Amino acid sequence: MREAGIDRDALLEQLSSRQASDPEVHGARLFGLVYPSGRGDVEELIEAVNRRYLFGNALNPFRFPELAALEREVVDSVASLLNRAPGERQSGCMTSGGTESILLSMLLHRERARRRGIERPEIVAPRSAHPAYAKAAHYFDLDLVQVPLDEHWRADIDAVRLAITDRTAVVVASAFSYPYGVMDPVEEMAGLAADAGVACHVDACIGAFVLPFLERLGHEVPPYDFRVPGVTTISADVHKYGYVPKGASLVLHRDDDWFELQGFLYDQWGAGLYGSAAIAGARPASPVACSWAVINYLGIDGYTEIVRGLMEVVSKVRAAVGAIQGVDLVGDPIGPVLALQAESMDLYAVADAMEDRGWFLNRLTTPRGLHLMLSPGHAAVADQLLSDLAEAVRTGGQTVAREGTARYS
Repeated sequence: MREAGIDRDALLEQLSSRQASDPEVHGARLFGLVYPSGRGDVEELIEAVNRRYLFGNALNPFRFPELAALEREVVDSVASLLNRAPGERQSGCMTSGGTESILLSMLLHRERARRRGIERPEIVAPRSAHPAYAKAAHYFDLDLVQVPLDEHWRADIDAVRLAITDRTAVVVASAFSYPYGVMDPVEEMAGLAADAGVACHVDACIGAFVLPFLERLGHEVPPYDFRVPGVTTISADVHKYGYVPKGASLVLHRDDDWFELQGFLYDQWGAGLYGSAAIAGARPASPVACSWAVINYLGIDGYTEIVRGLMEVVSKVRAAVGAIQGVDLVGDPIGPVLALQAESMDLYAVADAMEDRGWFLNRLTTPRGLHLMLSPGHAAVADQLLSDLAEAVRTGGQTVAREGTARYS
């Protein structure tokens, strides 16, 4: 730390210069990491709410009961969106993101398994599942059992059946998966889990604010939520397609008796009872308040209209990709996450060529290809994107990828 502080204007100028070296988060040139809604009114609302709650702390629900009430209302709204049964006792909490939601779910399933006498429980998850399951296994003394994918890039249901043993704590299904945007066979996987007397966690971190509205628009969506009897927990990110700034996710339980297995209470020190439902102690209040505000501002109708526009962009991109000879979609993605593959060209070189044009496409390793998470904000740039992609395929597809581009997204 420097001895003397920096002048305010000089400091802000330095931050502006440094920020300019990173991609512009509102420029619709990224495909993941940020999710521009394309709605100025939504962003203005978020800025106003964020200013109100910027310095708040969501740690103590007794000191800030109204903030705690906002969180409960967010949990209740999303649980309802994901079709909890009327009158069903249900619990959950907000977290910092999908990883924390997944960690908490795996923790409580570990505790349930240990109550059954399993010392080192197992997570059964497809190879397309998020790395957070491997992280949970690493943190919580669990074993991750990965199952292969079928020809449609979904969890292979026969492999899932064989992977479930007396050590299984939970079966994981994605609705939909990050790498390929396809739905795992949730209903079948949850049925296998229920037959074995174990839990089924549905990772809807990406899909929770897409799939319900696709259904309302008449798209065919396979069963994936609390309508499926064997589904016991769901993770859902508000800071993806819920269009809230980062730090907003949820973990939801079918049975509120499980909540105690997730939380932490401690009184063996000199400051009384300490408790937290999530991994973090102090938690920023802004993600809670912004989630509440955006969910209530948009409502079902608002989100449905956003998804309608989003899927128009998706259809346009899918049609353009289908017209590019030698480039194919991976599987049959249900929503705005698209994976591209090619046998006749190096798509990493295409990504390099796109990056030279200011587009930051992600790279897949299996298969070696490209990954796009489309957002409503891409509607304004879709024509230029597709024109540049066609040109990048024509030129970059004939070259070799630059060294060091096989990085994770």
